[in-house]
Amino acid sequence: MSSPAPTRNAVITGAGSGVGRATAIALSREGWRVALIGRRPEALASTAALLSPFPTGAPHLTCPCDISDEAQVARVGQEILRAFGQVDALINAAGTNTPERSLEVLSPANYRHLVGTNLDGAYWCVQAFLPSMRTRGSGTIVNVISDAARQASPKAGPAYSASKFGLLGLTQAINAEERPRGIRACALLPGDIDTPLLDKRPAPPGPEARARMLQAEDVASCVLFVLNLPPRAVVEELLVRPA
Repeated sequence: MSSPAPTRNAVITGAGSGVGRATAIALSREGWRVALIGRRPEALASTAALLSPFPTGAPHLTCPCDISDEAQVARVGQEILRAFGQVDALINAAGTNTPERSLEVLSPANYRHLVGTNLDGAYWCVQAFLPSMRTRGSGTIVNVISDAARQASPKAGPAYSASKFGLLGLTQAINAEERPRGIRACALLPGDIDTPLLDKRPAPPGPEARARMLQAEDVASCVLFVLNLPPRAVVEELLVRPA
């Protein structure tokens, strides 16, 4: 009689909508237990209702948290580690932008909010789970970034682009420092995705344009590909754009 497959636990930020929600659904269907992190409890509950039950009957977790707040992330991280025992994968899918995004109109408050969420928030989450990955000698971190990390543009705006360039650098730093400890990181760089973030553009695209974009499920499939590779392989960067 074969032994049961080992439990695989993942933490997903931005899990209340878009890529985070799609990734949570995809992982749960493959037997992962997931912890959902996001600012809005009602959105996390909506995602949780769509998840496949964990095979052992153990519950998935919903963890309301503002990831730009270091103390909140540290507290939630400890709660998740106590509940799960270990975290095998961290997927940083949270991200935001603002309609007032050009250099001419970007306010200091909006700049700080974007960098605080898109870059600092990912960093705090990495620091919350990296020590336990080091102790165990394994772990995968997937940072869902943007192709804006490769080329700044007025469409993305300076704060968004700066935060995404920084997150790409953070991903590279994780691989440079943590590879000998069995930890790998992937910078996932999608182009335009049909998610609620599009509504924050100065001129949100219409239905026809959205239909030609990547869908959140496409990006979730990329996350699964990265996670399902054997530990000896790491996808350091994955650029995916609408065909």
